[in-house]
Amino acid sequence: MVNDCAEQPPVKDGPADGYVRVRLDLAYQGAEFSGWARQKGGRRTVQEEIETALQIVTRSPELFPLTVAGRTDAGVHARGQVAHVDLPAELWEAHREKLLRRLAGRLPGDVRIYRVGEAPAGFDARFSAIWRRYAYRVADHPGGVDPLLRGHVLWHDRPLDVEKMNAAAKLLLGEHDFAAYCKKREGATTIRTLLELHWDRVPVDTYASQEGSLAVATVRADAFCHNMVRALVGAMLLVGDGHRPVEFPGEVLAGGVRNSAVNVIRPYGLTLEEVGYPPDDQFAERNRQARRMRTLPGQPAAS
Repeated sequence: MVNDCAEQPPVKDGPADGYVRVRLDLAYQGAEFSGWARQKGGRRTVQEEIETALQIVTRSPELFPLTVAGRTDAGVHARGQVAHVDLPAELWEAHREKLLRRLAGRLPGDVRIYRVGEAPAGFDARFSAIWRRYAYRVADHPGGVDPLLRGHVLWHDRPLDVEKMNAAAKLLLGEHDFAAYCKKREGATTIRTLLELHWDRVPVDTYASQEGSLAVATVRADAFCHNMVRALVGAMLLVGDGHRPVEFPGEVLAGGVRNSAVNVIRPYGLTLEEVGYPPDDQFAERNRQARRMRTLPGQPAAS
C-alpha cells in the first residue's frame, strides 16, 4: 500500500535553474518488486528500475532521482502512479521526442511508463496530489481464485456480505486519526481524511474460467499511511464473513491502537488506480497545505 509517511527526496518548490520538471505516468506489476523506493542490499525496486533506465537512455553520467505520488509496499501493484523528475533543460530538449519509446525498449515488462511530459509550474507529484484511489480485489468463490487472476486477487475462504461491509465502511469516512490502522513512523502524523470507502460486486474477468463475482473495495483518501488500506480491508473482511459485528471497524478506529484481531492482509490484492490533482493554478497552495503537520479539531497546532 502507499506509504506517504515515509521519507522522500528533499522538498523543492520547483526545479533548479536550468532544469525542467517532467511528469511521468506509469504502471507496474508489484509481484517481483520490493516496493517503490530504492533500498540497500540490492533488492529490486520500481524506483531503481526507472531511474537506471532513464540514465541509460539519456546517456547521462548523472542519476536523476524520482519523486512519487505515493510509495507502495512490496507486492502492491499500480496502474495510475505518478512521479516527477527534474532534468537538465538541454537533456530534456535533446530526448523529449523519443524518450517514451526509448524507455519502453529499456524497461522490463513489469513496469511501463505510458506518458511523459513537461509538468506545469508548481507541480509536485507528491505534494500537489489531493487524493489517491486504490482498489482491493477479493474472491470468495469456494473453489478459490482463478489461476489467471491469482496475482492480483486475494482468496477469502468464506462468503462475504458486501452490504454489511459497506455499513461498516460508512463509520470510517471523514477526517480521523487512523493510528489503529497504520504502522506509525516517528515524526509523522496518522491523521488522514478518508473520502471514499465502499464495496461492489463485479463480474470475474472475461478471460477467467470461473463464473461468479469479486468483492472489490474502492478506497480513496487525501493520503495514506503505512499499511492503512490493507488493515482497513482486513477489518471489514471480519465483518463480511460474520466474525465481527458491523460496528467493529469503527470501534477499532476509536480505540486509537492496533487491534490484534485486525490483520494487515496480503499486498497482492491491492492496486493504486489513480492519483487526483487540482487545477494547475492551485498547485502552489496545495503544496503548502500538504506539507503542514495535521492536527484534529481541538488539538494544538503542530509545526
